[in-house]
Amino acid sequence: QVQLVESGGGLVQAGGSLRLSCAASGRTFSDYAMGWFRQAPGKEREFVAGISRSGGIIYYAESVKGRFTISRDNAKNTVYLQMNSLKPEDTSVYSCAASSSAVASRSSGLYGYWGQGTQVTVSS
Repeated sequence: QVQLVESGGGLVQAGGSLRLSCAASGRTFSDYAMGWFRQAPGKEREFVAGISRSGGIIYYAESVKGRFTISRDNAKNTVYLQMNSLKPEDTSVYSCAASSSAVASRSSGLYGYWGQGTQVTVSS
């Protein structure tokens, strides 16, 4: 079992920044690729960013490319999502997820472990 706990969400004005953290416990963190997903009310869950086990392969959704940065610290069992130039359309519940694959996937179905999510609200 892998337990994931997100933190760092909140309310921010458009153009502002937030950094989300996801702390993992229970298994060897470096055995898992990690992903960030988001889901707004009435919408499907969507992929935001993913990072491989070693951190060497990273993917972003087109909607966040150039604004968001995913990173991980395997010594601290933590994955981060730095979000800059936030827009109102980024408002959502953000969740981290762990996949036993070596490389992160854009498909939520390939992630076996999920955090509870953290709310990010961007005001205009």
